[in-house]
Amino acid sequence: MTGTEYLSNRLTTALKKKDFAEPGEITIGLERPKFAEHGDLATNVAILLARKLKRNPREIATDIVQALELDPDVVTSAEIAGAGFINFRFGNGFYHNELRTILDAGSRFGQADWGNKKRVQIEFVSANPTGPLNIVSARAAAVGDVLANLLQAVDCDVEREYYVNDAGRQIRLLGMSVSARYMALLGQTEDFPEEGYHGLYIHELAQQLVDESGDQFAKMEQAERWKALSELALEKLLASQKEVLHSYRLNFDSWFREKKLRENNSHIDVLKTLTDKGFVFEKDGAKWFKSTQFGDEKDRVLITGEGEPTYFLVDVAYHADKYNRGFEKLHDLWGPDHHGYIKRMQAALLALGYQEGSFEVTIIQQVNLFQKGEVVKMSKRAGKIIEMKELLDEVGVDVARFFFIARRTQSPLDFDMDLAKNTSEENPVFYVQYAHARICNIINKAVAQGISLPKQVNLSPLDKKEELLLIKKLIEFPQTVSKAAKYLEPHRIPTYLQELAATFHKFYHHHRVVTDDVELAQARLGLIKGVQIVLANAFKLLGISAPERM
Repeated sequence: MTGTEYLSNRLTTALKKKDFAEPGEITIGLERPKFAEHGDLATNVAILLARKLKRNPREIATDIVQALELDPDVVTSAEIAGAGFINFRFGNGFYHNELRTILDAGSRFGQADWGNKKRVQIEFVSANPTGPLNIVSARAAAVGDVLANLLQAVDCDVEREYYVNDAGRQIRLLGMSVSARYMALLGQTEDFPEEGYHGLYIHELAQQLVDESGDQFAKMEQAERWKALSELALEKLLASQKEVLHSYRLNFDSWFREKKLRENNSHIDVLKTLTDKGFVFEKDGAKWFKSTQFGDEKDRVLITGEGEPTYFLVDVAYHADKYNRGFEKLHDLWGPDHHGYIKRMQAALLALGYQEGSFEVTIIQQVNLFQKGEVVKMSKRAGKIIEMKELLDEVGVDVARFFFIARRTQSPLDFDMDLAKNTSEENPVFYVQYAHARICNIINKAVAQGISLPKQVNLSPLDKKEELLLIKKLIEFPQTVSKAAKYLEPHRIPTYLQELAATFHKFYHHHRVVTDDVELAQARLGLIKGVQIVLANAFKLLGISAPERM
């Protein structure tokens, strides 16, 4: 039982005993005080009860403290402060028991079960399959994967999905672009499409086709060639994207094809449903969705005047299909240029009858790549975009994932290439990984000297300030994970890791682990083993490695 659970139970009993509140009637909040000298946990429950009881909150707090039945080995003091806060301090024995819980839980420490197996789908990256993945895709990939890991850690049933936009104008342009380069390689002239795709990768695709098939496609009618090359180029680019994502330690559970959606006429079914519900009207030869009835700023076109379904209609059908597959919660990660798209999608899903709040969007802001203080503007292979693969080749997977997660998704990210390639402790990734490697080295050194960690280690020698501060930091991990999952804020994990590493390095600076005092050495081995467990569990959530030596 955690300290929060212990105090919450005792406070609930005290409130009932004093007839202040029945269990569940009031939320008992317990938080760490802003200043460590004020205690380990504090509650404002007396202040919350003041209005109901029409009494001074400090008087209520006094009555609560008197009614509390606290084990002195667990809680050493309960003090009233300020307007009626109650500050609690835990004893050393409590922290020793918490450390033992970490050692017993091992790789399970940090997990929770409040997700109740809820089926959640996270759709992310979903870049147009007309070119290489870029650095914004790299950020979205890291965020989406870590969010999925976090939700799985709290017992949600999570599926990662990539939506493949393999239909429409952009795919036709891809085929035309590759065709023009292909014909040029064969010494034949074909106009390059005005809005075609540039970049060395298009030339490389064309060269592959020449190497594999010679002039086979040159013999086709132009329209037939465009169609054939669009399909071939699409599959080659998708295969390349999958390869890069796999090297990034990300494998999607599902790759959903837009083409399949259209072939099944799912968008026509959605149009019919909205029409039957009275949410579609005709104007200027087009069919419109009454999205303003659901909070959108204006109504949206579903079928153009030319009779073509809009991208919006197909996208609504795609999200409806997600619900039809049994997902209870949908979460999409979109780029900054899609911010205005959120309200209309929410409106359409509400109109279709899906539960409000079951569809959520996180906007992944822009990435600016810096090197030697200047913005890196151009990719060698892809034209205007910076390729994800180029970045991974430069800085490695661990650094890329950590850097992309470390900042709030709502904020643009300035990615410092010089810091990313720095292998000193100035690089936050190396700083936290070095803590893990150092612990592995200490444990190996202890074993070499005949000192090992017994299963029932005596932890009572741990009473120094730095030792107890380290345990306090360790037991914050489960709450950090839960909050990161609940609020969809993966940046909480890198922040916590840096704080934990700093606390560990401070402890190590003040105290030797392997000493002539075997009982003390074993207790400290138990302490650093707890740190090793939490570091490794956090690294797993981030998808980065836990090195044993550096």
